[in-house]
Amino acid sequence: MTQRRFAPFFWTQFLGAANDNLFKFAFTVLVTYQLSVSWLPPAMAGLVIGAVFILPFVLFSATSGQLADKFDKRALMHGIKSFEVAILVIGTYGLYAKAVPVMLGCIFLLGLHSTLFGPVKYAYLPEHLRPDELTGGNGMVEMGTFVSILLGNILGGVLIAIPEVGAQYVAWGCLVFAILGRLTAQALPETPASDPSLRINWNPFTETWRNLQIARESLVVFRSLLGISWMWFVGAVFLGNFPAIAKDVVHGNEQVASLLLVVFSVGIAIGSLLCETLSRRMVEIGLVPLGCLGMTVFSVDLYFACTALPVHTGAAFTLREFVAAPGHARVMLDLALIALSAGLYSVPMYALIQLRAQPTHRARIIAANNILNALFMIAASVIAGAMLSSGFTVPQLFLAIGIANAVVGAYIFLVVPEYLLRFIAFVLSHTIYRLRLKGEQHIPTEGPVLLVCNHVSFIDAVLLMAVSPRPVRFIMDHRIFRVPVLGWLFKLVKAIPVASQKEDPVAYAKAFEAASQVLREGDVLAIFPEGGITRDGTLQPFKAGLMKILETDPVPVVPMALKNLWGSFFSRAEGGTAMSRPFRRGLFSRVEVVVGEPVPPQQVSPEGLRQRVAALLEG
Repeated sequence: MTQRRFAPFFWTQFLGAANDNLFKFAFTVLVTYQLSVSWLPPAMAGLVIGAVFILPFVLFSATSGQLADKFDKRALMHGIKSFEVAILVIGTYGLYAKAVPVMLGCIFLLGLHSTLFGPVKYAYLPEHLRPDELTGGNGMVEMGTFVSILLGNILGGVLIAIPEVGAQYVAWGCLVFAILGRLTAQALPETPASDPSLRINWNPFTETWRNLQIARESLVVFRSLLGISWMWFVGAVFLGNFPAIAKDVVHGNEQVASLLLVVFSVGIAIGSLLCETLSRRMVEIGLVPLGCLGMTVFSVDLYFACTALPVHTGAAFTLREFVAAPGHARVMLDLALIALSAGLYSVPMYALIQLRAQPTHRARIIAANNILNALFMIAASVIAGAMLSSGFTVPQLFLAIGIANAVVGAYIFLVVPEYLLRFIAFVLSHTIYRLRLKGEQHIPTEGPVLLVCNHVSFIDAVLLMAVSPRPVRFIMDHRIFRVPVLGWLFKLVKAIPVASQKEDPVAYAKAFEAASQVLREGDVLAIFPEGGITRDGTLQPFKAGLMKILETDPVPVVPMALKNLWGSFFSRAEGGTAMSRPFRRGLFSRVEVVVGEPVPPQQVSPEGLRQRVAALLEG
């Protein structure tokens, strides 16, 4: 926040998001509480305004992604923020005249402004932040975005509620924010084009299809795009219905609607910042299932909290009355925890996309994300509107969203088991174990690499997954696949079973063929070269199988050591057996993973690697 590479960008983004929401929320409250417009009924105002704002993302994201890849991102942001000033000049007239069509047109133009800014924003961060800063940087940006949403909504609700002059105050507030955003953009550092030779395809439909095809080239990236889009589907239902929640469910006034948005925005900000604390400065996708679970549990509980509220037939609650009334604290807590869970869910996915996307196509990948987000949000508005029109209540809508989120989450985590396995690894390393990582900078962030590690327990692979910034494929003794639960998990993560050549020559050959395929695709392969779990806690001789891998695919080898794991529940400390005394070392056993410097393949030998791992264990 004190450096030029981040601070001007942060404040430019902050002011833009605040401005969008100041105008949007003030307009929504205006047509919900103050203006009577026959073609825009109050119950549908939030959904309609949200859909109009999102429409440009569908129409123009493909073009904006190309512009962000082709041109200097600093110059683009200058032009985009100047465009925002022009939009708010028109918006000032619409608010003064209370001309609903003009204000709706400004909503569309503000959506276009955000459409142009989105790919530049997310492509800018990887250009100026290191890989280990991406989660923290994204967390800060998401936190800032939702604090600015909070600020915009509070100001929008407060200013528009001022009798007679509220709309004029909103107009000037928006104009000031736009000018300040243009001034902060002036301090941005130069950010050269990623692909200056790119030829712009101005056809939004063919380019949209092309962007989606580019995104599909990496299944992990594409599925992360779908996951983020689902989060925005859920978010659109909540954000589009806050005025309706305040007015029809909890029977509050305009200030109550603002308070609910405050609670929601603070929740997302806290969840986004928690990602940095919980992730150990790496892209921790194990937080995604945790966030998904929270979104479901608290959405369902919100339904029960709303239906348990006492019947209210009097005047609308003021802010003070709302806070004091029974049952409302539970509603606010559920909203805050839904939002916090959404922050845990989304930030690692954004960081993963930025880390895994090709640099020359990064902005277009983000554009594809924006297109999908927009389609999902429009679908959310249409589906929610249809459900409300057919007789569903707002609490019933939240219940349906919670159930749907559970179904979607289960599908995502079965299709992409990496999320589920990293979640299990995250839980183990934060509950049963207190896991410390040393030397993580030695694991390459890209390119093929072979990890070799001592084998102490049945969950060694899970702990290595917890500390690796990249997905890991393991070669493992085929007998471990017979262990209940663990065997199923290792099959789910596509671990490669290996048997000795004497025991099963066919399985032996298939294992090394599969290992070679992993390395040829530029991924991470891990092996426990002792050939089995230690039965006495000492480091066993390394077998020559790793040399067979390197003969076919000479890649860097990274030695690793698991320390203090012997004697834990999952080790064979009980006379050669495991999992017989659950609390032998008590709860929260302290274990450590130490990573050594990569070894060039031509310098590798089994005994040499064993000595390196032994040195890590003793260090």
